[in-house]
Amino acid sequence: MRHCTCSIWVLTRRPVPPMVRVHVQTAHVPATARRRAVNLKQLSQTLGLSQTTVSRALNGYPEVSAATKARVVAAAKRHDYTPNTRAKSLATGQAMAIGHVLPTATRFEMVNPIFADFIAGAATSYARHGYEMLLSVVEDGDEAQAYRAMKARGLVDGVILHAPRMDDPRIAMLDDIGLPFAVHGRASAHAGPYCWLDVDNGSAFRRAADYLLGLGHTRIALINGLEQYDFAHRRRNGYVAALAARGIAPDPAIMASDEMTEVFGYDSTRRMMAQDTPPTAYLVASIICALGVRRAIEEAGLRMGRDVSVVTHDDVLSYLRNGGTPPIFTAMRASVREAGARLADMLVARIDRPGAAPETCRMQAELTIGGSSGPPPA
Repeated sequence: MRHCTCSIWVLTRRPVPPMVRVHVQTAHVPATARRRAVNLKQLSQTLGLSQTTVSRALNGYPEVSAATKARVVAAAKRHDYTPNTRAKSLATGQAMAIGHVLPTATRFEMVNPIFADFIAGAATSYARHGYEMLLSVVEDGDEAQAYRAMKARGLVDGVILHAPRMDDPRIAMLDDIGLPFAVHGRASAHAGPYCWLDVDNGSAFRRAADYLLGLGHTRIALINGLEQYDFAHRRRNGYVAALAARGIAPDPAIMASDEMTEVFGYDSTRRMMAQDTPPTAYLVASIICALGVRRAIEEAGLRMGRDVSVVTHDDVLSYLRNGGTPPIFTAMRASVREAGARLADMLVARIDRPGAAPETCRMQAELTIGGSSGPPPA
């Protein structure tokens, strides 16, 4: 296994320091297994090729034959060769960095396990392609200015947009300034083409609701994320469509939307359980919320899976696993770490081929049955 690092630059506004650089290791190699890495000159001498030819082969230039490319790539792996990011930047005129902008309203995203796993996946791809990562934390309302500054100062070669809204103005703005970008999610109201990767949220929540309806539940609550964001809007639509197909009208009294925290899940469930006709099942937007739902159920003296059913979305988080086999929660599973890695690859391809049509990817969530679901109590 190779040992590689992705550098992260964090730009912030006052009162914190102006810039912090962090190295993130994406793979660990025991000391006994490490070998001394070679530089470009040494790799070229080993292969008996010019440094220019080796560099062009590693960067996919078409004038280098396929056989030479394969030989160079194999030798680079064998000798643990890692391109010098700064040298490549000077040679190509690129920044060799990808930007992520976080408004202060979402500053806690940096410690959110969902965001952290996405960044971990993206960092793995950045390191493999020789890119660094720049995180910029800005005041609310300054996000557009931050993107323009990144473009004007040549700080990054592209950016990833997080948490797109239904009609997200950032997409048109980035098109206007000519900064390559990829979106983690979609913006349903934006008509033009753009690069995105998204879970099929509507289909996932319709399937989850259908599963609960098939068990005999008719009083199914929805505990959703903030519905001005596209993913939550699509999840609500999937839930409503499943109910409508069975002739069930959605009840606003058992539908909640807010920041996806454990406390939100707990408070929403307590409120709904106090109704005259409480839900027999809960469809939840995040495993973090689902922990709160479970706490409320157990505090009421009920047993999850027997007295009340819960189905949640599971991002397959590294540090918040859904139990073992069988899982704790019945869930629609889609790895956010994998999403980060794939979207990073898509953005790098977009940077390398600016004239190509924007690539899109719709990931499918997998229904996994755990101990949190069953037929409604008699």
